[in-house]
Amino acid sequence: MSAPAHAPVPHRGMVSFAVMAATMMQVLDTTIVNVALPHMQGSLSATSEQISWVLTSYIVAAAVMTPPTGWLAGRFGRKRVFLVSVAAFTTASVLCGLSRSLEQMVVFRLLQGVFGASLAPLAQSSMLDAYPREKHGSAMAMFGMGIMVGPILGPSLGGYLTETYDWRWVFYINVPVGILTLVLLSIYLPDGARVRRPFDGFGFAMLSLGVGALQMLLDRGQGLDWFESPEIVFEAMLVCAGFYLFTAHAATARGPVFIDLSLLKDRNLVTGLTFIFVVGGILMSTMALVPPFLQGLLGYPVLETGNLLAPRGMGTMAGMIILGRLGNRGDPRVFLLLGLGLTALTLWIMTGFSLDVSTTTILWTGVLQGFGFGLIFVPLTLITFATLAPQHRTEAAGLYALMRNLGGSIGISTVITLLTRGVQTRHAALAEHISPYNPLLHTGIARSWNLQSGPALAQLNGEVTRQAAMLAYLDDFQAMLLVTLLAMPLVLLVKRPRRPEAPAAAAAAQPAPAAPPAPVAE
Repeated sequence: MSAPAHAPVPHRGMVSFAVMAATMMQVLDTTIVNVALPHMQGSLSATSEQISWVLTSYIVAAAVMTPPTGWLAGRFGRKRVFLVSVAAFTTASVLCGLSRSLEQMVVFRLLQGVFGASLAPLAQSSMLDAYPREKHGSAMAMFGMGIMVGPILGPSLGGYLTETYDWRWVFYINVPVGILTLVLLSIYLPDGARVRRPFDGFGFAMLSLGVGALQMLLDRGQGLDWFESPEIVFEAMLVCAGFYLFTAHAATARGPVFIDLSLLKDRNLVTGLTFIFVVGGILMSTMALVPPFLQGLLGYPVLETGNLLAPRGMGTMAGMIILGRLGNRGDPRVFLLLGLGLTALTLWIMTGFSLDVSTTTILWTGVLQGFGFGLIFVPLTLITFATLAPQHRTEAAGLYALMRNLGGSIGISTVITLLTRGVQTRHAALAEHISPYNPLLHTGIARSWNLQSGPALAQLNGEVTRQAAMLAYLDDFQAMLLVTLLAMPLVLLVKRPRRPEAPAAAAAAQPAPAAPPAPVAE
């Protein structure tokens, strides 16, 4: 028996525009604030450690509130949850811009994370439901532009708003977008089916404990020297306890559970969740490394750094547009492998960067890497949801968003830790060669480094630190290259999605209605 025909959604274009705007608004806020932190620090009279809570509060709240999206949409209706989330997120953005103290800012950023967490999963499931299966490729290309381009454009937009206006505008920019999105969603978004399922409070509490503690551990680990700190050890214990109790409860409970573990029987979904974890880690790690590399090491100003990063987003958009045009034609596993290959190629090129790398090289490498990411996202989404029943899409989309965010958080923490320790290790190794008996210190420009002079020693130490930092960045790029290469064989675990039939072909395949019975002569 064939699957039921897809019910047409009126005003599909307006629905797409509205949910994309909501997604872009939420995802942009994960990175747009970063460049404004130094300005906030002075305005809110906060220390460097205190101001980091502006980021931590948002990330932790968003991570905790992403998994309940499926239950909330089933219980109250997708449209209602969407409208409340957009309205509350926009209001919280205004309150963030009006904040006069660090305490107010942290509380309002928590609210932003709580209500913004569901926007991406709701948008993704809405797009999949609005389009028939043969157009899911185009739908995910549009949705992916918000997910992938948002983090890339965030630092450049945040830098422009902060330098040109004020740091508060990184929050006020959400207001017109939020109002427009709210109006369009209220008019055009159809409501999804509702499922009366009891709320699993214990499962939610344990999952929230594990996810929240993990985000805290990742965010504060580097500053507290990881497991040398009692706080990090305690948070690690909470992570293990939370995830263990959640898994044990979900596997043994007789009643409804917070997340249906039977979803994990779908091989494509599990492989897709693993892939998006890795892709999220690589994408966010790159965005965490490249801006400080350009500003701190190569000396580019904030606005020019943003201009160098913007073409990366254009490359991502180009890749998604191309795959959106192709739709479901071709094997998505091939496009996924091609995207990973391009990402690996650009990371390999980046392992050859130096302190003299040209602006042109940075630009075209960024564009090519962005294009690779664009080729990854669309086929990965199609593969992940291809074999999943429509009623499970919102819950699965919540897991998908959670794994992407966790991958990004773990990736950022890992590369920053490797970078910090790499600078120390490389500096110590290079400093071993600084000696009056090294003949290289008596040739060329090195003659100005008089080892008996304090200023010259300081200059020499500064140069050694620059070279050590450059080598540490290259080590990070190499580690990301290795992760990308190790992820590529996962493509072999994916089932190729069944190519959907065109509407005309599907109609033709339906059996003809039975002829009415002949009248009986009396």
